[in-house]
Amino acid sequence: MKNILYTLTVATLITFTSCKETKKTEEPSKMENVMSIHDEVMPKMGTLGKLVGQLKPMADSLGAESVEAKAIKDLQEANRSMMDWMQGFGDRFDSEEIMDGKELSDEKKQWLKEEEEKVQQVKENINSSIERAEEILSKQ
Repeated sequence: MKNILYTLTVATLITFTSCKETKKTEEPSKMENVMSIHDEVMPKMGTLGKLVGQLKPMADSLGAESVEAKAIKDLQEANRSMMDWMQGFGDRFDSEEIMDGKELSDEKKQWLKEEEEKVQQVKENINSSIERAEEILSKQ
């Protein structure tokens, strides 16, 4: 009977300890998710500029109301949204929170949720503007 009671006590302690550890790593996991979205789309920033350069001669000859000019505007807005997001994110979180998984305050946990939504929107803006620009160029 003592062995069963001892085993149950140890199992209970292990369960509670592992639950606490899971809770601690939950926020860095969200931070890692936010950073992985950023890391996924950041290499595409060069593509935005390249596409603007390819569309510009067409837009210049066709005018400000052309689909090419609209595509350039979308590419530039996507670029600006990434720059603005990075600036805002850097203002809200320090490097230890971003890189080392430093514990976040309740307020910063809420901010992280907001930033996750923002960076997801940035990703969608970048991907859709690239897709539209490449579609226009493929028809030329």
